[in-house]
Amino acid sequence: MTTFDTRLLAALAVLAFVLMAVSRIRISDVKILFWFSFVFMVLNNVLIFLFSPEHGCSIYGSRTEICHLFLRYYLVNEQLFYQFNVVLKYLATIPVVIVFVSTTDPSEFASSLNRIGISYKIAYSVSLALRYIPDIQREYHDISNSQQARGLEMASRKQSLIKRLKNAVMMIFPLIISSMDRIERIANAMELRGFGKDRKRTWYSARPFRVSDYIAIAVCILMLAASIALNFINGGRYFNPFAL
Repeated sequence: MTTFDTRLLAALAVLAFVLMAVSRIRISDVKILFWFSFVFMVLNNVLIFLFSPEHGCSIYGSRTEICHLFLRYYLVNEQLFYQFNVVLKYLATIPVVIVFVSTTDPSEFASSLNRIGISYKIAYSVSLALRYIPDIQREYHDISNSQQARGLEMASRKQSLIKRLKNAVMMIFPLIISSMDRIERIANAMELRGFGKDRKRTWYSARPFRVSDYIAIAVCILMLAASIALNFINGGRYFNPFAL
């Protein structure tokens, strides 16, 4: 978030995929997330080019034209380099997010946030949000199977896009209603148990920090420091190879 330095983003992208391999997460389990992220990344790059085809030129202060495409759209090195950095940001972020969501116990994460000084109310809210992700996925699959058992077809290519969107809306409404009902039950249960009454609370799943935890924190601080230092070295967030 703090830099567009290509060298750092490339290193973080490699590190992200190394962490993905070390975590031993099966690609089949997170295939939907990968496809959604890939589609969003492609769509983002296309829209950047359509609405601001020479945004990279304004960033790097130069313009090296390759060829003319159509109308006001030209292929220039600076724009390609800028959009390459955007892709690197996705590659450096998406695997880490997937590893975090797939391998982190929400209660342990909340207790750790509280230990480093964050209010336990905020930490518990984060825990509930992370815990709610698989619940939503389960609920969606249950509703999808129920609707398909009633003859509502979602994946049929014979249906028009509008018809499939209408079918999707018919699935979203039950999901929203069940989600609101679940939120109300959780809120009532927390209120009946006096949540938020005291300034501090204990954590059943709290674990003491180990050496590996301190190493991970140190690595994160070093990466943040490197990002901030590169902003001063580059004179901004962007690494400009065209000025060398």
